[in-house]
Amino acid sequence: MASTKPGQRKLQILQALAAMLEHPKGEKITTAALAAKLAVSEAALYRHFASKAQMFEGLIEFIESSVFGLCNQISEREEDGVKQADAMLQMLLSFAANNPGMTRVLIGDALVGEDERLQLRMNQFYDKVELAFKGALRVAVTQGHGTEEDVAARASLLVSYVTGRWHRFAKSGFRQHPADNSGLQLSLLLAA
Repeated sequence: MASTKPGQRKLQILQALAAMLEHPKGEKITTAALAAKLAVSEAALYRHFASKAQMFEGLIEFIESSVFGLCNQISEREEDGVKQADAMLQMLLSFAANNPGMTRVLIGDALVGEDERLQLRMNQFYDKVELAFKGALRVAVTQGHGTEEDVAARASLLVSYVTGRWHRFAKSGFRQHPADNSGLQLSLLLAA
């Protein structure tokens, strides 16, 4: 890592952390193990991040910017509210499939034993995802799909569905794809 720029080093550290999360063996990820993976000292890690919690915050920031950037693109591109909700849900499932290590952050199992503010931040993430679903479902209501009274319940159900699929994906050792059979399931969840 000696010849890389500081911003690249931070990224390398985060990528290594995410890669380590892809191979859960029940062991807690330590800064010593992360440093060994990168062939640097722990002190080198702490030159870029004040704590392991900050490293996880970096992963959470990546998740948030990716997911909410894509949600915004979907809502700008798709006028149909039901299709917006469907596209957001498919994107969330695909994000997990493409980022298995991040899935362990999404479901909180990588955050067990870490600073509790990290789990609070993930809870806020879930709230924002639910708000995005509510927005799409409110558009759907204006287009004759469902009722305003159903919006909150449906949005909550969609978040529960996504998190359940993420959990199943992680607990299967990343073998059970989160989007398996999602087409029919989503049509049932989004039916008016």
